[in-house]
Amino acid sequence: MILVEHVTKKFVRNKNKKEKEEFYADKNITFQADNGEIVGILGPNGAGKTTLLRMIAGILEPTEGKITFDKMNYKDNEIQIKQKLAYLSGNTKIYDTLTTYELLKMCGDIYGISKKQIENRINEVTKILNMEQFLYNKIANLSTGQTQKVNLARCLVHNPQYYILDEATSGLDIISSQIILNFIKEEKKQGKTILYSTHYMEEAENICDKVIMINKGELIKIGTPEEIKKDTNTTNLRDAFFSMIGGVSNE
Repeated sequence: MILVEHVTKKFVRNKNKKEKEEFYADKNITFQADNGEIVGILGPNGAGKTTLLRMIAGILEPTEGKITFDKMNYKDNEIQIKQKLAYLSGNTKIYDTLTTYELLKMCGDIYGISKKQIENRINEVTKILNMEQFLYNKIANLSTGQTQKVNLARCLVHNPQYYILDEATSGLDIISSQIILNFIKEEKKQGKTILYSTHYMEEAENICDKVIMINKGELIKIGTPEEIKKDTNTTNLRDAFFSMIGGVSNE
C-alpha cells in the first residue's frame, strides 16, 4: 500500500531579474493506493503529476506531508523501499551504448539479483514485452517504441512490489501499448501496487481501479472511473475533467 498524506511541494522561481516568487507544484494532496490496485494520476501538462510522482519515488522531498509504503517511510527505510520500487519517467535517459541485454543485466546487478535469477528474469521480461528481436542490439539503434520498451523493462527486472509509471505507453504503437497494459493488469493480479500517470483518458478508464484528477497542483476529484462519470453526469473521463475545470483552459 502507498499512502500519500497532505503532500505539498513548494518551489522558488524568478519572477523577473530582481524578484523571486514562491509557487506550489502540488498542494495538500492525500490519497491511498492499495495492494492489488491500479491508481491513475490524471491531469494536463503542468498540473503537478510528475512532481508528485517524483516525491513518491523518493527523488524529491515534500515541503510538507508524508509518504509511506506499507507503513515504511524514506527517512527510516529508504533502501528497503527502493529495492521494491520501479519508477518509469517520461524523460529517463538510458545508456544507449549498451545493448538491451547488457542494460538489463546491469540493472539486475545493481539490485543484487543472482546470475541465475537475472537470466530467468531477463528471459521473462523479454517475452512479456516482445523484445526478442532487439535484445542484443545497441539501444542507440532502436526505434522510439523499442527504446520505450527497454526503459520499461529495466524497471521490471527486480520484480518490484510498487510501480510508479509516468506515461508508460508514450511513443508506442497500439499493439505495443496493449502489451504493456495487459502486463500491468497481470501485475495487479499478483497484488502489486501501481500508480499510473497518462495523458490518455481512455487508457485510465480501461485499466484503473481508481482515478485521481489533478489541476494546477490541487486534487480536484478522486474515485472510480464510474463514480467520477456519474458525479459529473458525463460518459467519459475526458468530459468529466473538463466539466470540473469549467471547459478547456486557454493557458
